[in-house]
Amino acid sequence: MTAELPATVRTRAFIGGTFADAADGATFENFAPATGQVINTVAACGQADVDRAVAAARVAFDHGDWSRVAPADRKAVLFKFADLIEAQAGELALTEAIDAGKPITDCRDFDIPDVLNTLRWYAEAADKVFGKTSPTGPDHIGLITREPVGVVGGVLPWNFPMAMLAWKIGPALATGNSVVIKPPELASLTSLRLAELAADAGLPAGVFNVVPGLGHIAGQALGLHMDVDMVTFTGSTEVGRAFLRYSADSNLKGIVLECGGKSPQIVMADCRDQLDAVAADLANAAFWNAGQNCSAGSRILVQRSIREDFVAALAREAQRRTVGDPVDPGTDLGPLIEPSALDRVLGYIDQARSDGARVVTGGERVLAESGGWFTGATVLDNVTPEMSVAREEIFGPVVSVLAFDDAEEALRLANDTQYGLAATIWSKDIDVALRTARGIRAGTVAVNGYSEGDITTPFGGYRTSGFGGRDNGLEALEQYTELKTIWVTLH
Repeated sequence: MTAELPATVRTRAFIGGTFADAADGATFENFAPATGQVINTVAACGQADVDRAVAAARVAFDHGDWSRVAPADRKAVLFKFADLIEAQAGELALTEAIDAGKPITDCRDFDIPDVLNTLRWYAEAADKVFGKTSPTGPDHIGLITREPVGVVGGVLPWNFPMAMLAWKIGPALATGNSVVIKPPELASLTSLRLAELAADAGLPAGVFNVVPGLGHIAGQALGLHMDVDMVTFTGSTEVGRAFLRYSADSNLKGIVLECGGKSPQIVMADCRDQLDAVAADLANAAFWNAGQNCSAGSRILVQRSIREDFVAALAREAQRRTVGDPVDPGTDLGPLIEPSALDRVLGYIDQARSDGARVVTGGERVLAESGGWFTGATVLDNVTPEMSVAREEIFGPVVSVLAFDDAEEALRLANDTQYGLAATIWSKDIDVALRTARGIRAGTVAVNGYSEGDITTPFGGYRTSGFGGRDNGLEALEQYTELKTIWVTLH
């Protein structure tokens, strides 16, 4: 596990169109999850740097080089930006694999295509979204329009650094905003490189700024800043609550939250003759990105009559997952992001054992000799609803199996959570599937196949999984725009 980062990697803040050190020269060490070793140091931005980035974003917005140009011109720049990313896809995939510990095949075959599709989709939407007029009498005209919010702060998670960046900046830039991004301190490198490529594509200076740093310093400074008009955040529910407090303590800026999840996956007994296919699908839902995914299918609810056969099939799927070097194309599961994540995951498994759950497969640290933070795909059986592994977000490759007797009980168990991000239902009975889908309190419910939808469908959650807007779809444009009514009296 000795792959080297590309020479194009950037580690300094990107403010006002140029790279710069933190004002006080501070840096933080950046570790490779696969080896536990420091791979470089990154600028640790503080209040002064956030102030400078927000000021650059405000000047750019007020000057209008981006906010007031024709939507078709913004579209052209965003298309060029996507083209430059595509040309550097190999470099970016390698950087993300080393920096975030993600399997390089996932970076290359899923994340980068998602980035390109997102940017191009919102580029195309830039000049396709229309205002409207209200029904009035002959003496008035009511114009209903949308205009950019202004300066948008984006605080990103480390599990999908490039993809989440695109989800935020695609609609924000398409609608004419300036952005200040606080990338995840555990995986900052691709955000900085993408900012450089955006400038090369012709994005005006100050429109796209990146301030790497620690969350409780740079992230907090962005959340409390009086000249930031809104913040979009993806991450834990705990930190999401902090951003609500930051808004209340500053200028009541808009806050959009996409937070944690404990997504149920329901398997009805009428799927008895396709258990291998169902198990393969739900194993992917649970173990993709080493389970470090807000919508991971970490809670499988199985009808009791097929439970034993399903658990056996799920265990076989888990055992097929190869844990290893993230830059090896044969790797399915890379490392967890940091030592505390490994300790947390193993702690949940130990607690589950103590509570009476059965570890069917996995459950231990592996590849410890590498220095990295690896654990295998873990299946827990005999889990009951009150256990912590059935209620709390583990954020690791661990799935809990619970039994139910009928669809009514399945729905009750599915909704027995503080979260509401996603869910999956497997059933051949379309009435059962749709009735259950309607009854689940979650933002995305997939039927007969785990999915978050695609770029055309909004993604976000209920309850403590978030609120305030949605990523993806035309709906995402709404959170980055203000709705304005212009009432004209005719004389």
